[in-house]
Amino acid sequence: MADWLNRLLNFKRGELKLALLSAAFFFCLLCGYFFLRPVREAMGVSRGMGELRWLFVVTSISALVFVVAFGGVVSRLNRRRFIPIAYFFVIVCLLVFASLLAFDGATGGGLIGSDAQTSTSRFVGYTFYVWLSVINLFATSIFWAFMVDIFDVDQGKRLFPFIGIGGTLGGLVGGYATRQIAGITDSVYLPAGLMLTGATLFAAAILVMLILDRVAIRSTHSKLNVSAGKDQTKPITHAKVGGNAIDGLVAVFRSRYLLGIGGYIIMMAISNTMIYFTQANLILNESDNFSEFIANFALFDVLAQSATLLTQMFVTTHLIRKLGVGVTLAVLPLVTTAGFAVLALWPTLGVMAIFQALHRATRYAISRPARETLFSVVPESEKYKAKPIIDVFLYRGGDVAGAGIDGLFRALGLSLSWLAAATVPIAGAWGVLSFALGRTQGRKAGLLERDKTDSDEEGRANAS
Repeated sequence: MADWLNRLLNFKRGELKLALLSAAFFFCLLCGYFFLRPVREAMGVSRGMGELRWLFVVTSISALVFVVAFGGVVSRLNRRRFIPIAYFFVIVCLLVFASLLAFDGATGGGLIGSDAQTSTSRFVGYTFYVWLSVINLFATSIFWAFMVDIFDVDQGKRLFPFIGIGGTLGGLVGGYATRQIAGITDSVYLPAGLMLTGATLFAAAILVMLILDRVAIRSTHSKLNVSAGKDQTKPITHAKVGGNAIDGLVAVFRSRYLLGIGGYIIMMAISNTMIYFTQANLILNESDNFSEFIANFALFDVLAQSATLLTQMFVTTHLIRKLGVGVTLAVLPLVTTAGFAVLALWPTLGVMAIFQALHRATRYAISRPARETLFSVVPESEKYKAKPIIDVFLYRGGDVAGAGIDGLFRALGLSLSWLAAATVPIAGAWGVLSFALGRTQGRKAGLLERDKTDSDEEGRANAS
């Protein structure tokens, strides 16, 4: 059975267990997040779009503070400790948020956006929005950094799409369950209950991560086993990363390659935010209460995750290997431009749902695996320090830029046709950058492979 699955999934013998554990890790992570995401979205739009734009600015500033602080933690701990600590921090925060909302509901308070809301519920709602907007990118960023630690470039191209399917299934289960729960209850305890469910799944993610780490170190099909060297009792991977808190920030602005990845992320975030505000406006007009906000946002998540799953199953697995990283990265700019053009002609909730589902499917199923292979050719310190700067801070900076563009167009009273036209130059630059990153990644991968070959030959010569 294992051999049949290896052939079906394009795995090599011995990789299946690592891939399954990685997919299970991602499943727990995204399932927990998608119990929380609709709550965040509902809290963000329930008092109108004006305050939502300010939340984006606060989120961007908070992201910088958070990732620099995390860089300090990374400098002092090894991977086996700081990843569980990071997810445990998420669990503690969720318990605090849930307790505050439950207490406020028990004392007669209402949900944010409702007539009975209190200052406590409003403060918790806005704080939760900013916190989760930072944490979700951070949590997935260190997950993929860990994956790049385990698998080499060739394995990443073959295994990352399969691992992504695990996350997509988690998002699909979380989004569907949240929609069903929100559809049958409008209790003031609904957000607190969803937060507790998310905390439980993050705890499961920690457990799977520790098992995966142990298996990877013992597996000859893992980079962690190779980096452990001859002395298996003192593996290099359990050493401290070292350095200081701002190393990641400095590394990004000193490296043209990392700046290029950051530019790709910023343009992706701008397009995503423009879609997000268009979607939020349509949902705001179609929903009457807080539970409907949660249910409608969860429905969009279910559609997006379903489209992502189908894409991963039938398209992504062989796409990166056949087209290359650069071409694969360029698919998302093309989908963005085409989607806005169609939406400009038919600005309805149904068209928006289809566009959003296709865009997120392309982002997660096609662009994300290719984007993560870009980090397979950078040192460990940059994966755990510079990567969060790019994935969290620069992404949220792109969010602010996208919110500003959307706000400007709405202030000027311009239609969706103008918004669609504005995406054309962005998508053009985005596509050119995609090809440049693909070429650079290929060149760096070739240099690493040559260095590895030279090192192996030198080791054999010394042994003889």
